[in-house]
Amino acid sequence: MTLASTLPRERRAPAAAADRAARRRAALNWVAVHALAIAAALFFLLPLVFVFLTSVMTDQQALTSDLWPHHWQWSNFVKVWNTAGFLTWWRNTLLYAAAGTALTLASSLPVAYALAKFRFRGRNLALMAVISMMMLPPQVTIIPMYLFWAKQLHLSGTLWPLIIPMAFGDAFSIFLLRQFLLTIPKEYTEAARIDGCGELRTLLRVVLPMARPAVAAVALFQFFYCWNDYFGPQIYASDNPGAWTLSYGLESFKGAHHTNWNLTMAATLLVLAPVIVLFFFAQRAFIEGVTLTGVKG
Repeated sequence: MTLASTLPRERRAPAAAADRAARRRAALNWVAVHALAIAAALFFLLPLVFVFLTSVMTDQQALTSDLWPHHWQWSNFVKVWNTAGFLTWWRNTLLYAAAGTALTLASSLPVAYALAKFRFRGRNLALMAVISMMMLPPQVTIIPMYLFWAKQLHLSGTLWPLIIPMAFGDAFSIFLLRQFLLTIPKEYTEAARIDGCGELRTLLRVVLPMARPAVAAVALFQFFYCWNDYFGPQIYASDNPGAWTLSYGLESFKGAHHTNWNLTMAATLLVLAPVIVLFFFAQRAFIEGVTLTGVKG
């Protein structure tokens, strides 16, 4: 038997009321402390809720004043998935995002390692060049790049003009990785060299396992960029529907179903879902990598 159960009923009631009041005060204090965070969360969450509810409505109810679905039309997602070309857009987007991420990591990590751990003449100048490339708008280079890829190499109508340049490094990824590698003590690399490891083996066996948070952050940044890229596919792949990505194909889908907002919202959710799921599974490594890259300059 508990102590509360041995008390008379007239004494237990005020104790229970006081306990409920204390819990209410604690809840109100929590809401007051986190009010700004709750408001920010609702600001970002409510549009997604609206998109989801609209995606499972009937065509007659979508975008009306009635915000709760009368009939949950899960078949809207099936209709979108079976749309001609949708699977092709998925395949092209996965190819673009996966290949672009892998090439960016493979080309940017060695450059970041050299800028962080090597001492050579012109290192600061090379770093300034990398930072300068980060500040260069892509619109400045799009015309000469298009003329090179489309007129000289005849690769228009494909995604290769977007994938191949990633094999030569990305300025933002190099800078982010370099900032993280500066936090790794030089004693680890020196010990590896004493044990007979070359620079490549030191990078792969010693530095890379310690740099996993930064690598994960760069990989997610690059994957999200490729997945959401609209400008690049519009420039190079717009004349070939077989090379369209989800971002560009979604614009075409919206144009063809501009009166069917329930289907448009369902297509939007199918495009957003992989990115959201990936972020929730990798958010710890992503946040840790972004946080630690600014520890040392």
